[in-house]
Amino acid sequence: MQRIAILGGGRMGEALVAGLLDAGYDADAIAIAEARADRRHELERSAPGTRIGPSAAWAVADADVVVVAVKPNDVAPVLDGAIDALGPHACVVSIAAGVTIADLEAHAPGRAVVRAMPNTPALVGRGATAIAAGSHATEDDLATAERLLAHVGSVARVPEHLLDAVTGLSGSGPAYVFLVVEALTEAGVLNGLPRDLAVDLVAQTLVGSAELLLASDDGPEALRANVTSPGGTTAAGLAALERNGVRAAFLEAVTAATERSRELGRRS
Repeated sequence: MQRIAILGGGRMGEALVAGLLDAGYDADAIAIAEARADRRHELERSAPGTRIGPSAAWAVADADVVVVAVKPNDVAPVLDGAIDALGPHACVVSIAAGVTIADLEAHAPGRAVVRAMPNTPALVGRGATAIAAGSHATEDDLATAERLLAHVGSVARVPEHLLDAVTGLSGSGPAYVFLVVEALTEAGVLNGLPRDLAVDLVAQTLVGSAELLLASDDGPEALRANVTSPGGTTAAGLAALERNGVRAAFLEAVTAATERSRELGRRS
């Protein structure tokens, strides 16, 4: 069993640890480096049996895989502080948003690097993650990162230049979905539904629709057509959405988020 070091005990790092433990991973094979003492105490309760300490160098000393799960501005100092203890064959998997492979390789020279872009549903094991290989990463390194991140959701391989679009779509996507939930809830309340019932109906509609899409051989266009009777209620609702530019708004939102991701990458 590979030994894994998680650098950063925030929510995403904790989610990954939980996914590993739920999958039967040996707790003693997981080391977590977290600078904040109060957070270390919380992790001791949520991830019993794992090795937890403040030092990144201590955590990576015997690691086969190192997951960088700190804030983007902390990536460079954390890697710089751990690099002398990092084994030459260890694979570095970064989930820090906006930190490019070139930047990661500059602080982990000669190491295999895999850059990943997960999203927040990973916190409940239903994330969508894309990964891209660095210049020293082999097929085995990519497969290792894929297996690791599969414990918190689905994983897709892409070239690095597509990670900005992944960020704009699935990385930022949960916020778009929650905004839709808010809007549909308000619409339900406006039309007489109790707020709690409206939230439940919207949430179950989203979950059920997503499961239907994943289970069906049909695409979203066909599934939408199946529920849209000529002259019916759904047709009237869809016409109102199109009149108000909802489709165009989503296109602009993903494009704006993608461009912002590019800007942040250029500044890193």
